[in-house]
Amino acid sequence: MKKTALFFYTILFLSASLQATIRGKVTDAKGVPVMGVNIYWSGTTIGVASGESGEFSVEPTTATNRLVFSNVSFNSDTVTVRNPAEPVHVVLSEVIALSEVSVVTKNLGTIKGRTSVVQTEKITAEELCKAACCNLSESFETNPSVDVTYSDAATGAKQIKMLGLSGAYVQMLTENIPNLRGISAPYGLGFIPGPWMESIQVSKGTASVVNGYEAITGQINVEYKKPQTSEIVAANVFASDAGRVEANVNASAVLSPALSTGILLHASDEFTSIDDNGDGFMDIPMVKQYNFINRWYYKKGDYISQAFFRALSESRMGGQVSGNYHIGIETERYEFFLKNGYIFNHENDASIGFIVSGSLHTQNALYGLKKYDGEQGNLYANFIYQRNFGHAHKLSTGASFNFDDYNETLFLTQSSVFPRREYVPGIFAEYTLDLHDKLIVLAGIRGDYNSRYGSFVTPRLHLKYNLNEHLHFRGSAGKGFRSPNVLAENNYLLASNRALNIEPNLKMEQAWNYGLSAQSYIHLFGKELSLTGEWYYTNFREQVVVDMDSDPHAVSFSNLNGKSFASSGQVEANMEVAKGLTMTLAHRINDVKTTIGGVLREKPLTNRSKSLITASYQTPLKQWQLDATVQFNGGGRLPDPDPANSFAWEKEFQPYTIANAQVTKYFKTWSVYLGSENITSFVQKNPIVDVGNPFSNNFDASMVWGPMHGRKLYVGFRWALARE
Repeated sequence: MKKTALFFYTILFLSASLQATIRGKVTDAKGVPVMGVNIYWSGTTIGVASGESGEFSVEPTTATNRLVFSNVSFNSDTVTVRNPAEPVHVVLSEVIALSEVSVVTKNLGTIKGRTSVVQTEKITAEELCKAACCNLSESFETNPSVDVTYSDAATGAKQIKMLGLSGAYVQMLTENIPNLRGISAPYGLGFIPGPWMESIQVSKGTASVVNGYEAITGQINVEYKKPQTSEIVAANVFASDAGRVEANVNASAVLSPALSTGILLHASDEFTSIDDNGDGFMDIPMVKQYNFINRWYYKKGDYISQAFFRALSESRMGGQVSGNYHIGIETERYEFFLKNGYIFNHENDASIGFIVSGSLHTQNALYGLKKYDGEQGNLYANFIYQRNFGHAHKLSTGASFNFDDYNETLFLTQSSVFPRREYVPGIFAEYTLDLHDKLIVLAGIRGDYNSRYGSFVTPRLHLKYNLNEHLHFRGSAGKGFRSPNVLAENNYLLASNRALNIEPNLKMEQAWNYGLSAQSYIHLFGKELSLTGEWYYTNFREQVVVDMDSDPHAVSFSNLNGKSFASSGQVEANMEVAKGLTMTLAHRINDVKTTIGGVLREKPLTNRSKSLITASYQTPLKQWQLDATVQFNGGGRLPDPDPANSFAWEKEFQPYTIANAQVTKYFKTWSVYLGSENITSFVQKNPIVDVGNPFSNNFDASMVWGPMHGRKLYVGFRWALARE
């Protein structure tokens, strides 16, 4: 097998020739740039999306010279590229319904950045429609890189995991603005409805210094629907047999050639309390949420301005179905941002941008007899200057400011108040060197001053080398920092009766992250097979260690005293194996260890491995679509049990499999979908320790590692009136 692979790659290298990157711009018939157009080589899964100015760059392939341009608001177009050195200008015509003939192309679900120096993939709205994407926490069901797990078995809180580490080390962005931080982190994944999202960008390893210093294992950016490109009006209604009902509506209006506005509305509720395992506790909390966004977009000449406002109200109820132990969490959140950008020199793409955003988040939570009230105000500003010095050189520099004001009150046997203010001014610079699209270097550095922890420097480096058009290599190295927010980010642990021990004077967390990856594109049977192999290593210099091993009746937060690292390797294959049928196969191995009680040990509640298989089939003319996903989750270690306790749990959790499927029927302007989650109805047995005595010292809801609910059936309806 190794000799065959070596021979194959030798022939591949000898036969391939390096070609120039194809660049171009997409506009409508009036010459207005079109953002968000899926651009990909016909018959392959290789592609990019046009940026805000309509511009794009994509590397060539020997599989074909036909480039497809697709967007829901425009008729698809296919262009034959004959001269790669000549810029491609594509004019898309508005969607026109034909009475007898329809030409339909399949949009890409996930677009891997082929030209980006950072290892990035874009999850499009097409991919989000392949599963019951009620909110951001359910957006990664078909993605092999990001895991979403329950934080505990009582509150319904969910957390992201990437590269084997919790979402605290992943920088969350919305519209490239840091978000879902601090108090909003435990339940924030449920604050972004799936139908609102235009796309999600997932970057692994240390990210750009332009957006801050907090990305340690990666960065996830959510783009909402834009008023200038989204539907005139669209609706998505969803219901499940678990009692969940939700409705999403978005509408936009172009008020003038320069000004457009849009609104997004969401309402959801769980009408029934589910206790399929009969332990007396709700398997899923009952969540009622109202969510609203209004945004504006203005473009006049070289000036662009955006304004955004959001309001959210959520009520979360859990605990015993009939009893005295109740969980009640009331949340209100308000956000805004203003973005202004101006291009003052087209010859070298010189531009300036200024972003200011703010949020106010309040949470009042009751966990049995314990109470946590938290309020966080945030103000963020970022000034960015960019300029190209010829094709090979680009500079981005600027300054940022972040301010957090926390007011937290914890009631156990008596009230304790924890006020805290933290402000961080910083400056940054990032330089890009592009040597004929063969070697690209992205080097960044930023310096920040934290009012609590002092000054620190964040260096980051990304490299991309194109051996030929079939094989690309990437490497990255960089540092990340984050302030510990123990109560804000872990208050869901109050649902258990473990004692909460927090060491005073916790240090700022810091870690180095190193990454290597290779992408290969192989032409097989008229199709293209994409193969990706990657490895990332995170080495902590300072860390807040969560210790649930030393005492089975307590959870302790303390500074790292020893080593702590996470090693994650993944291989992935993507291909359209037959006309209309695309598949993804992936496998990942994690090795995550932390020094706990003076001993370097495997981190508990972390899967050692994960495999993923996805298949998506779309019939000709896009009348039907079938989607299926199977996850094979490897086992792992549980926190040390108490051997003298009759309620002790096992030392390990075993591997398990989850399968989801969905079928969609498309009509002219609307579609209906029917699906099932957790088809095999696998659930973790006895997820809550001593569940019959919620006020005892043994009561513990933190030993969760698998699904809380069995098979779920759902049905939904989508309708959209595309922009004419």
